Amino acid sequence: MFQQTGYPYSFEYPVYANVIKDSSFFGEATENPWWINIDYPQFNGRVHISYKEIGANKLDKLLNDAFTMTNKHNLKAYSIDDSLMVTPNNIHGMFFKVGGNVATANQFFLTDSVTHFLRGALYFDATPNEDSLGIVNSFVLDDLKHMINTFKWK
Repeated sequence: MFQQTGYPYSFEYPVYANVIKDSSFFGEATENPWWINIDYPQFNGRVHISYKEIGANKLDKLLNDAFTMTNKHNLKAYSIDDSLMVTPNNIHGMFFKVGGNVATANQFFLTDSVTHFLRGALYFDATPNEDSLGIVNSFVLDDLKHMINTFKWK
């Protein structure tokens, strides 16, 4: 269970993954102290989690940014399937499954539309190749679904 003091969210994650505080965003300091990475060392994979407060940021801009970041993969993607989500904890969001030789095939955002907005994207330290990454993407997809379904705002 990721349930750190001071963080505005909690969730369950697999025992073979590590949660690490993200302190750098392209060489600069992160926007706030609640950004984390979920590392999968055995797969050379990482889920980048960024959190933003609504109010300091406008919800429509955060939503637009999430769609824009996903759509940046259009050059290599042959499909982008989006699915609306409502979790057992009444968290709303959208999951994006991106098909093709793309840098990140699994992305999502979660929000309460009033205070909290969180975005996640799974990357591998490997050349994007849908065929070779397909098995591990499917495996980690189950972890992402569990994490999302156990997610809670504090």
